[in-house]
Amino acid sequence: MNQNAKVDVELTRYVADFIVNARADDLPSDVIEIGKKSILDGFGLAVSGSVAKSGELVRRHLSDLSLGEGPATVIGGGRRVAPRFAAFANGVGIHADDYDDTQLAVAKDRVYGLLTHPTAPALPAAFAVSEMTMASGRNFMFAYHLGVEVECKIAEAINPRHYQTGFHATATCGTYAAAAAASRLLGFDAGTTLRALSVAGSQSAGLRENFGTMTKPFHAGRASESGVAAAQFASYGWTATPKILEAPRGFFSAAGGGYDINAIHGKLGMPWTFSDPGVSIKPHPSGSLTHPGMTEMLRLIRENGIRAEDVKHVRVGTNSNMPNALIHHRPKDELQAKFSMEFCMAILLLEGRAGLAEFTDEVVARDDVKAMIEKVDFVVDDVAEAAGYHLMTTIIDIDLNDGRRVSGRADFGKGSPAFPMTYDEVAAKFRENVTFAGMSGDRAEEIIELVRSVDSLTSLDRLSELLMTVA
Repeated sequence: MNQNAKVDVELTRYVADFIVNARADDLPSDVIEIGKKSILDGFGLAVSGSVAKSGELVRRHLSDLSLGEGPATVIGGGRRVAPRFAAFANGVGIHADDYDDTQLAVAKDRVYGLLTHPTAPALPAAFAVSEMTMASGRNFMFAYHLGVEVECKIAEAINPRHYQTGFHATATCGTYAAAAAASRLLGFDAGTTLRALSVAGSQSAGLRENFGTMTKPFHAGRASESGVAAAQFASYGWTATPKILEAPRGFFSAAGGGYDINAIHGKLGMPWTFSDPGVSIKPHPSGSLTHPGMTEMLRLIRENGIRAEDVKHVRVGTNSNMPNALIHHRPKDELQAKFSMEFCMAILLLEGRAGLAEFTDEVVARDDVKAMIEKVDFVVDDVAEAAGYHLMTTIIDIDLNDGRRVSGRADFGKGSPAFPMTYDEVAAKFRENVTFAGMSGDRAEEIIELVRSVDSLTSLDRLSELLMTVA
């Protein structure tokens, strides 16, 4: 069912009412604990993203704006600015290495893992506005959950055409996440929240053609900033339509050609997305569609003692939607490598791992990497296609020089709800990321423990202090 069925539902009003009326006490304990993993993961990625080239350019941009002092922390940037600009900087940082969490799909026509990266827009907005309003850890945490929930249900509802024809859902739907989180923290009533969502809708933008460049993380940062700005304008009394989602000229129609009302109406918090279908935390800093294949490749390498010099040819088969995102078959730099199934397979065969240190321009340019990439064919597989787009079915055949063929299949990668990371495993990823940026071990351990108990913190002041710099 979509908007063309003339269903008389005030959908944007429903979303606004949910943001205002949901209670932190109703958040299931398992959802709280799952959310802490994504919050910790997001903070760690903002730290590591601060030392990326894009982080340097973002700080240059903030300096050029002559912003002065503000209440919100630029993570790893050594300064505080107005909330919207901190949200921008931290959103770019979280998504800079394409290492952040990903939403799972429900319906079979949805592209698994490519609906949104929920934390990148939601967390920076919630953190920045919490700092401005001096919110407790509990209120910060709940605003973050509201943002993720709204973002994910909007992404699930819009027609798949939205993503397939080029929109980047993290950028488009993420704007609503930031507006939802900010609206809750600012104490808006339903009418003001509705206007914030509508202002956010007119700022919703981002195109997938920019995958493999700095503009992809720019999308996440701008979505977070736009949602915060939308809430600020709504607080001034700025006017906007009350039906930005469902109107014939609104978001769902203009950006997707329609939507499934049953995927969102009556579904917010019923169940919470973190509970079902869940959110995946990435084990590697590459596009999420590479992760089932990478998980399976590592298993095959370890269980069969495969060495790079043993490999004659590798065939990687997936459904036809996955090559639409993994578009760089002969990557030229680290950003393109993140969207190259061939590179991801090659680097695992050569190094047995694929972390931040492997996704660098220098590694991508290595002769042995280029030679191994030539041995990898990335194709559409009929079995993977039949499994449905809501899965990331990946089928691997490795032909060895001694005539053997080693094969495997995976529908999910490590870090997915089907194969989840524990909090301690996410903490290990956090340590690796912040160490990469130069943060000391003592500081990292304190952040890990603060996030573990974030819902009991009376203030975010210490967390802000620790995150402001890497050293």
